[in-house]
Amino acid sequence: MAFNTTRVGAPIDEIETPALLIDLDKFEANIERMARFFEGVTANLRPHAKTHKTPIIAHKQIAAGAHGITCAKLSEAEVMAKAGIRDILIANQIIGESKILRLMGLTRHTDIIVAVDNMQNAQDLSDAASACKTTLNTIIEVDVGMTRSGTRSLDDSVRLARALSTLPGLRFRGIMGYEGHTVYIPDLEKRRAEASKANHLLVETRDAIVGSGMPVEIVSAGGTGTYDIAGTCPGITEIQAGSYIMMDTKYQAVEGLRFEQALTLLATVISRPTKDRAVLDVGLKGITKEFGMPTIKEITGAEISHLSEEHAKVDLNNPSRDLKAGDKVELIPSHCCTTINLHDTYYGIRNGAVETVWDIAARGGFV
Repeated sequence: MAFNTTRVGAPIDEIETPALLIDLDKFEANIERMARFFEGVTANLRPHAKTHKTPIIAHKQIAAGAHGITCAKLSEAEVMAKAGIRDILIANQIIGESKILRLMGLTRHTDIIVAVDNMQNAQDLSDAASACKTTLNTIIEVDVGMTRSGTRSLDDSVRLARALSTLPGLRFRGIMGYEGHTVYIPDLEKRRAEASKANHLLVETRDAIVGSGMPVEIVSAGGTGTYDIAGTCPGITEIQAGSYIMMDTKYQAVEGLRFEQALTLLATVISRPTKDRAVLDVGLKGITKEFGMPTIKEITGAEISHLSEEHAKVDLNNPSRDLKAGDKVELIPSHCCTTINLHDTYYGIRNGAVETVWDIAARGGFV
């Protein structure tokens, strides 16, 4: 349920806060910059919709050249499918009878692909696809260093590929491996070295499967911090970068990324109790801090020192702009993905005013 009633055309100062803003010029520049990169390489872009959770943004990415969308959850994929997006990868395992039946429903309306990393899940998917008289596209998730989900050896990957190629109702399409343990390494050369190890392990897995007589169409990898490393690695066919479209302070610290900060959170000063302190009307229910405190845009000498549920405490040390009750400030989140998931609406800003309002349709989609 959306509570903010700000109208299109309103200046920024009239937006009710807290409110999630997109600088549309920077947002569009990010889409264009990523699209230009993929014009010069053989890999394709399959951007991760878990960042923005919004069908109109996914459509804009596809219009700029992306060949599909990645989702983290079944519920996200359902939202994208309802918006007319066909080529969807769920980069996760779908477990449990009810979720698997929902997944089968998507096969009738999309070219859905799902990640698998174990034999039992493969059998369950096959049984459901056979019962529903449909075919499900699958890829194998390979653990390339995240120590999370994924097959752990070449032999395991080959055995699972053989199962996915022969079980009724399933179509084996390829493999994926996310080098997420490398995407935030600040130094470019260190990041390149560690990401390349993970990418080469993924390609080695492809070679083992192909050598066992099974074709591998898709080799999917990469994030915002490694899109240009994985995207130029021979053998990798697509990149799942997501945060590039919005950016945050965590990625701003990563050397070599040239995307602009398009996302901010607008907040209001609701109290100035002392000379060295101000209080804002947003807290943990509106902005996350797992990668550090948010920063205040374009104001030096003002630092957020604490977030409670509904308040942000701002420490002031000779700030470049005096803050008084009623003033509006923009915060840059440390993590765009988790902050976006706390909101129902984006306010698209151009020339200092609201140009468009977009519902974050897959917000809260963690099922």
